[in-house]
Amino acid sequence: MHFDSFDDNNCYFRARKFKTVELIKHYFADIDESQIKQFEKIAEVYKDWNQKINVVSRKDIDEIYIRHVLHSLGIAKVQSFLPGSKVLDVGTGGGFPGIPLAILFPETQFTLVDSIGKKIKVVEEVVDALELKNVTAINDRVENISGEFDFIVSRAVAVMPSFVHWVKGKIAKESKHDRKNGILYLKGGDLSEELQPYRTVEVFELPTFYKEDFFDTKKVVYLPMKYRG
Repeated sequence: MHFDSFDDNNCYFRARKFKTVELIKHYFADIDESQIKQFEKIAEVYKDWNQKINVVSRKDIDEIYIRHVLHSLGIAKVQSFLPGSKVLDVGTGGGFPGIPLAILFPETQFTLVDSIGKKIKVVEEVVDALELKNVTAINDRVENISGEFDFIVSRAVAVMPSFVHWVKGKIAKESKHDRKNGILYLKGGDLSEELQPYRTVEVFELPTFYKEDFFDTKKVVYLPMKYRG
């Protein structure tokens, strides 16, 4: 995906774009008109459903494009998903990072899982409103999900050792991508102790890709997983 730099001196321009889909178009210049319309609709749909079922804080709703959509798409700055590949989103909550990624990669199949029924209800309604054909939402614990996936994504639902235990055996043996199948995890803060047991882990700093202060401590953690038969 194409990446441009903001003019850091033009604070007004940055502030004006802060809460709009223009921010997504700036960092992902290759998206087409259909995807733009879906991203444009996200704020409206989540605002409506959040009044019925509170899955996103009021502050986050007002800044949904940076705090949820752009953050979710940080995974895409590290790894693109090929057509026909399968991605599992664990603890998806209201649909992040899965829904923004599903918009960006319409030919990749996404399975979004959460153990809380009301959150999956919102996910199902958002998927329907955005007319996403590549998303399956499941109300269950990840341990009960069958099948194998190329990548497993999530946003800091647990410390890495716990997360690795939950998803054990769910990574497909054959890799379709140049990068080996594994976990792509959105995390923040100092992860040195948490990640110490994993010699093959890679950490990508989101400020490498995004200029907003919100991302100062945010990271994408990639952990290749060995296949377990």
